[in-house]
Amino acid sequence: MAIEKSKGQTPTEAFLAELCDRTFLKLWCYANPYKSDGKELCDVLAVFEDHVFVFFDRESRKFDDCKDVEITWERWKREVIQKQINTAKGAKRYILQNSSEIYLDAKLTKRLPVIISPDRAVIHKIVVAHGAEDACKAISDSNIYGSLAISYGEKVGEQTFPFMLFLEKDDPTHVLDSHNLEIILAELDTYYDFTSYLSEKEDAINKYINLAYCGEEDLLAHYLINFDNDKKAHFIGTRDEAINAIYIGEGEWRDFVASEQYLLKKAADKESYLWDRLIQYTCQNALDDKLLGNGDAFNRQSAIYEMAKEPRLWRRTLSEIISSAIERFPAADNSIMRHLSFMPSFFSDTGYVFLQLWHPSIVDYDGDYRPKRQKLLEIACGVAKNKFPQMTKIVGIAIDPPKISTRGSEDFILLNCAEWSSEIRYHYEDENAVFKFFETNEMRRHEKHVREFPLPETSQPLRKVGRNEKCPCGSGNKYKKCCGIG
Repeated sequence: MAIEKSKGQTPTEAFLAELCDRTFLKLWCYANPYKSDGKELCDVLAVFEDHVFVFFDRESRKFDDCKDVEITWERWKREVIQKQINTAKGAKRYILQNSSEIYLDAKLTKRLPVIISPDRAVIHKIVVAHGAEDACKAISDSNIYGSLAISYGEKVGEQTFPFMLFLEKDDPTHVLDSHNLEIILAELDTYYDFTSYLSEKEDAINKYINLAYCGEEDLLAHYLINFDNDKKAHFIGTRDEAINAIYIGEGEWRDFVASEQYLLKKAADKESYLWDRLIQYTCQNALDDKLLGNGDAFNRQSAIYEMAKEPRLWRRTLSEIISSAIERFPAADNSIMRHLSFMPSFFSDTGYVFLQLWHPSIVDYDGDYRPKRQKLLEIACGVAKNKFPQMTKIVGIAIDPPKISTRGSEDFILLNCAEWSSEIRYHYEDENAVFKFFETNEMRRHEKHVREFPLPETSQPLRKVGRNEKCPCGSGNKYKKCCGIG
């Protein structure tokens, strides 16, 4: 049955839903879900693996006609922040107690297609607040973006300043605003990257007596700049155990996005969206109930689900390998041709097989050719498992070569191969006697060394980019009109 998703009931909700669709992808993100009493659970609900993201989006225009900033701030904060935090706590309780009673419509006819396991669920509560940006900018010349300042500490409620929130450390709620909502979901636009940031932030809130920052974008800059080479992960705070509080000042994000490191990363990441497009197209087919096969794309048992786990840096690497393989495919002729690539995942137990197959004289494309291509892909995945026995999952992707074909179909296979008997291994060895996958003299092994923040091609030291210089992303536009903050 096809699934029709809500697009949000207000302009800000619609924007939030669109951003979440990019980060969590279409199958795992739903706007305006309902509880069993017919009332809305939240504005956007996203579920992937055991992480559940509960978004509340609220706007108040109280500052449009403001006579007293402090009084208006208290009223705005109570309506937009405090009430939503309390509602988010209620939504969390509901999810943990009634995870199977979440619906996509007020009539309760369509259940949430994604399964939530309450005993394993990690729930992240997120409030998006609109309506204070201009007033926040006006109150201080030093405020760059009009973002809300936030402090997580022990003494909540004892202090009050306009445009600064003092939030609870226990079971914290994340608060974004009109300015930094898009920054956070655009920079952390994969499930892995967004979850890693929120989890690290929640650990820092728990670790330090106080975590305070002038805007969520400044905290994000701090996080992206700090990298633990041993753990291969970004972090918040310091490795100095004597420090028990972290304060991040205004301007961290402004300086970060003007750096050459950041701009080189954004330019390099453009390639990675090939991976996203491949997943999103298939996600839409799943929502439209057009997928064939026995996989469950919504609930972990599918190639698409495994592909969606990859972080942005790894998507960049995988996309570069795919693009290179497409370019290396032989020029068209009248013979059957194939090109096979094996690509490692970010996760050490998973690998990808990418197959391009060309047949010059197909009579029945869907009824004959594609089933044969699918069988060929299955064999290639089984042979890959034999060659790389440490793998427990092999994801197969098969396409017609874009270099010479005008067709646009894809086939996907998820081979769960944690248990691999001698009988299965011999079966794929026998099947491979004809095809010789991974055995031909033309096979080449390539090693790639990738950096999240690429180094410049010249030996010049890294520097900040001037607003009137050409943007290093390669567009030819001035930085302030392209990737800049203008």
